[in-house]
Amino acid sequence: MTTMLDDSIAAAAFRRLLSHLQHRTDAANIDLMGLAGFCRNCLADWVSEASDGALDQAAAREIVYGMPYAHWKAQHQPTATPEQLARMEESVARNHKPDAHQEDLLDEALDESFPASDPPSMTEPGRG
Repeated sequence: MTTMLDDSIAAAAFRRLLSHLQHRTDAANIDLMGLAGFCRNCLADWVSEASDGALDQAAAREIVYGMPYAHWKAQHQPTATPEQLARMEESVARNHKPDAHQEDLLDEALDESFPASDPPSMTEPGRG
């Protein structure tokens, strides 16, 4: 059974995350992307999407950054190195989730491969 997260707890944790990210301006977005596949801009996009149009991208970014994005960028965002960009691209590529059809095909392929890969003692009674 999966425990559900109460909205008030989720909101408090989210506010703490925002406060932490606003304080840790040394944690560059490019490095967050390279490690976790998301950054402050992603978080702002998720806020904007969750608002069903009540918050545009600029308003959501101001909430996440605690200031207008252009101001934060000018103060805290260094130029990304080629290594950081490569790490980000590799990390973001792992964000892709297969669609349901791809997952069904993978499950089917795995189901078909297991009996063939199991030792005879596991697939044939009396052997082993």
